[in-house]
Amino acid sequence: MTVTTESRLRSESRTAVSLKQARLPRWAAPALALVATGTGCGIGLAAGLDSRIQWGLIAALLFLLGTFALSTAVEGTRQAKDRLATSLVWVTFLLAVVPLASLLWETIARGSKVLDGYFLSHSMGTLPDAMPGGGIYHALIGTLEQVGLATLIAAPVGLLTAIYLVEYGRGRLAKAVTFFVDVMTGIPSIVAGLFILSVWILILGFGPSGFAGAMALAILMMPVVVRSTEEMLKLVPNELREASLALGVPKWRTILKVVLPTSIGGITTGVVLAIARITGETAPVLLLVWGAKTINNNPFEDAQQSLPLYVFQQWQQGSEASYDRAWAAALVLIAFVMILNLVARGIARWKSPKTSR
Repeated sequence: MTVTTESRLRSESRTAVSLKQARLPRWAAPALALVATGTGCGIGLAAGLDSRIQWGLIAALLFLLGTFALSTAVEGTRQAKDRLATSLVWVTFLLAVVPLASLLWETIARGSKVLDGYFLSHSMGTLPDAMPGGGIYHALIGTLEQVGLATLIAAPVGLLTAIYLVEYGRGRLAKAVTFFVDVMTGIPSIVAGLFILSVWILILGFGPSGFAGAMALAILMMPVVVRSTEEMLKLVPNELREASLALGVPKWRTILKVVLPTSIGGITTGVVLAIARITGETAPVLLLVWGAKTINNNPFEDAQQSLPLYVFQQWQQGSEASYDRAWAAALVLIAFVMILNLVARGIARWKSPKTSR
């Protein structure tokens, strides 16, 4: 009995010792990153490389190689592979974030030159594009009206289509609807603009207007709404539907009172993200709205301006003043899209199921 106990204790002690392996300290990764950055910059300078991007790529490669070599020497091959995969994820993340941060910084630095209350509350009017001054008030009005009309068209159609596909869709019709939704998801924005141009303006004879642009934007928005709403409806447990139907509630009322309230947070988030998706579209607006230098509050008549088209037209002018206005309008457009994304995240957090009591 004593021998058995002693052998068991020795086996447990050997297992415990084998589980205790050397580990790199927490400051090893940041220290390696600093060393790799300095070495990469030094190699870039010594080699006469002018591009900072090349310096960064050299530093990233040195960081990955140093992490794998150091971890292999201290922790073993298995842990080194794990650290290499983690480091590779961080490097690719930084490679994706750096261009976005650089673009945002450049837009803020250049756009803040003329961005003030006057710029937001005045239009171009009769001001020549080469002269300083003017603003984007007419473009703001046009963007809000066009995106609002597109939402009023696309959101109900997308919501009802998703309800049909999830709750009623069976057979060939449902497969055909799903197929065309997938096709519409990938069509270029210029195709939607050409479709409305040929039907609304060339065949029916209507002129350019904000409403024509809104119809093209609605075509681009619809598949996003359908797909996001469809996924949210599928997440609703079938037990809730069955419980409602077992009580004798009609199916349409079950959808209206049980299914939609349960998924309303995700549906609203999808709609807001779809709005952010179409806000920056320029091609259909250029074809159908044409742009105007004066304020046009009526989206159903005559040409109208929008923020993406305003940025394009001001950049096309080629003067210093028009460049400043283009950067400022781009900054406003980015801020508008960011606000929409924050609103979507806020709605998702507000309507998400509570996990704690």
